[in-house]
Amino acid sequence: MTPVAYRNNANKYAAVHTETVVEDASPHKLIQMLMSGFLMRVNAAKGAISRGDFQEKSVQISKAVAIVGGLIDGVDAEKGGDIAANLMSLYEYINTRLFEASAQNNTEILDEVQVLMREIKQAWDAIPEMYQ
Repeated sequence: MTPVAYRNNANKYAAVHTETVVEDASPHKLIQMLMSGFLMRVNAAKGAISRGDFQEKSVQISKAVAIVGGLIDGVDAEKGGDIAANLMSLYEYINTRLFEASAQNNTEILDEVQVLMREIKQAWDAIPEMYQ
């Protein structure tokens, strides 16, 4: 099997696996998956910048922005009150910084948004199962 064929088969398997995991996941788990995906995309963007692959950087940052959009869509402003409003503001700030990082090819900004998302994710991960 050629490397390209192997990669295509691996990608197909990964897509089926991801679809199965998403179908079976709770809303809480889906948010965790989005946050993990965000962190992976930002890492990939940082790698692309360091390699000078600015097309790939743009792809990865666009995917990170889309993930933040999904996280924003998941915030229940009515039930969440001030916490939801603060979270929305933080997500909007992260997206603003992503655009700045992309325009400036700035990995330090990407480090900043990773730290912010890790902090949010750690808080999310700490929610006891009975509240999920």
